[in-house]
Amino acid sequence: MTVEPWTIKYKPRTSKDVAGNKPAIEKLRDWIESWNKGRPNKAAVLLYGPAGVGKTSVTEALAREHGWDLVEINASDQRSGEILSKVAGLASTQSTLFGKGRLILLDEVDGINLRADQGAVATILQIIKETQYPLILTANDPWDPKIRPLREACLQIELKRLGVRDGLPLLRSILSQEEVKTNEDALRLIIDRDRGDIRSILNDMQLLSSRRGVVTVDDVDLLSGRDRTESIFEVLRVVFNSRTVAAARRALSISDVDQEMLFQWIFENAPYQVPRPIELEEAMSALAEADLYFGRIKKTQSWHLLSYALDLMTAGVAVAKQTSPSGWVPMRFPQKISSMSRTRAIRDVRKKAAASIGLKSHVSVRRAPQLYFPLLRFIYEHNPDEYERIAASLDAKEELEDLLSSEFKLET
Repeated sequence: MTVEPWTIKYKPRTSKDVAGNKPAIEKLRDWIESWNKGRPNKAAVLLYGPAGVGKTSVTEALAREHGWDLVEINASDQRSGEILSKVAGLASTQSTLFGKGRLILLDEVDGINLRADQGAVATILQIIKETQYPLILTANDPWDPKIRPLREACLQIELKRLGVRDGLPLLRSILSQEEVKTNEDALRLIIDRDRGDIRSILNDMQLLSSRRGVVTVDDVDLLSGRDRTESIFEVLRVVFNSRTVAAARRALSISDVDQEMLFQWIFENAPYQVPRPIELEEAMSALAEADLYFGRIKKTQSWHLLSYALDLMTAGVAVAKQTSPSGWVPMRFPQKISSMSRTRAIRDVRKKAAASIGLKSHVSVRRAPQLYFPLLRFIYEHNPDEYERIAASLDAKEELEDLLSSEFKLET
């Protein structure tokens, strides 16, 4: 049975499907429509608001309902002036294939590091000046001094947190489709606990409803009024000290590290946090099975298996542990993560290669390795002549040669 995150399953298809923020979305829609009459005075919008209010979802919905290509540079991409000018600059001026429209999204511009991302602000201003397509910038904090020039160059539109008035109908509709029973008090409480963060609300509702198809106020209280994210040590404390499956799963909702990184933390600390050998054997068996699922997901892209891996590495470990260590045992930093600092040079080469590939294939720096590195390695090993031709066309021959001939294994 495929388990799909509700944040994806119920992502709005059009801007009219977005819950809340109707005046702001109407203003954004009017700005988009104004491009039909020519380039408006403000060629870019700064769409701002707290994390989880739907800034990216609204932008994606607008591109979808207009049948436009969406060119996105997200928060994980390199945003130096050089990269921005190559990717976003070309996207803002060159025509699309088949004459389709285009919407450009520069996500989380307030995350720009002026020291690391040299020239980024100046380049974005130049892109705004020259763009022939609608350009949307998003920010959590629009008043950050470093993006003041961008703020002044853009039409500013604020998205606010989801309120009870708009949140209740949305949750009732979703829970009805999922055949989950609840009551208004529980819905009001979860909207309040998650402070109007749509993404967290849906994640928490899916987590709670997975227990028995019913969500009550007592279930919502399991969330314990948490902060947006917790330190990795609090996450591990939840995993190793929970006595129920539901409580252990909570670790996933409060963690701000990716799932495989969290796996490494749990794997490293299990031998010290689970003292009895018979219990440790059960915990490590759960982790081994989770690792097998992660491997299968990578190999076959069978993402419906992800829920099994996550349950095994959290609830599986929690249920296995019945005895606490005598005295306090500190958490240990994973050796695999420590070793990453020793491979920084090859990772820098990897980033350069990914940037070149992403520029040519119009994908993000994050996705380029996932999509193309395994294919390039296969061609490199089985058809050297074809590899030479491809590497030359990507303008990344030197970087790819260093990467593929090294002892380090490419990971997707």
